[in-house]
Amino acid sequence: MTETQVLVINADLPDIDHPLAIGPEPEMFKLAQHNYKSGEWPFPVRLVKPGTKVRSDEAYLASMLPDPQAEEREQIRDIRRAYHDGCHTIRELAAQTGITSKRITHLVHKYSLRLRNEYWRAVKYNDPDEIITGQTVYILGDKLDAPADSIKQASQSNGLVRGYYISRVPRA
Repeated sequence: MTETQVLVINADLPDIDHPLAIGPEPEMFKLAQHNYKSGEWPFPVRLVKPGTKVRSDEAYLASMLPDPQAEEREQIRDIRRAYHDGCHTIRELAAQTGITSKRITHLVHKYSLRLRNEYWRAVKYNDPDEIITGQTVYILGDKLDAPADSIKQASQSNGLVRGYYISRVPRA
């Protein structure tokens, strides 16, 4: 049975090229304990196998920080889940998810999240089978070649725009 060779290195300043001692693991463990307790090595030591990549504590702690994009994706997932569960206002979403309303507003605008459960519909005046729909008033405006303001105004008064009745319809 062969014993595993290990290196004893300074844990505060890990330098694998200049170990404090080299030998089999049980002996190096005893040596490290003895020298640390006696004060010969006034710093904590670490046992590592030859050829391993040793990182400093700062690099290790930096690797433990959460990925901001992963956190953002999780927040978007929570917002969509809460919206699907029936929270349709920013205040309700904030209460349900525990995310601040300012952060929810930022994410909704940044990623153009479609949180509304309704769409814009235009029905031809003399042909009710001809229907044009759009997720936003601007998309419908582009399809009808009409300004968004006139579409909004027509939807409030059931007016006509370019021969179409405009309305907002909830999705089924």
